[in-house]
Amino acid sequence: MEKKETTIEDLAQMVANGFSEVHEVINERFDQVDKKFEENKQEHQKIQKRLSVIEFEITELAHRAELDQLKARVTKLEQKLGIV
Repeated sequence: MEKKETTIEDLAQMVANGFSEVHEVINERFDQVDKKFEENKQEHQKIQKRLSVIEFEITELAHRAELDQLKARVTKLEQKLGIV
C-alpha cells in the first residue's frame, strides 16, 4: 500500500473544511439560541400585559375602598346632624 504525501494545499483544504463544519454547527446553535430568546421575549411581553391589568385592577379596588370609607363617614356625619 502506497502512502500518499499530504501537501500544504491538502492540509489547507482539510483545515478549511473543518472550519466550515464548525461554522455550520455554531450557526445552528445560534439559531436555536435566537429562537429561545424570541420565545422568552414573547413570554415576557405576555407577563407585562398581565401585570398591567393586575395593577389597574388593584388601583380600581383601592379607589373603591376609599370611596366606600368616605361614604361610611358621610353617612355617620349625616346621622349625627340628623339629615338622614
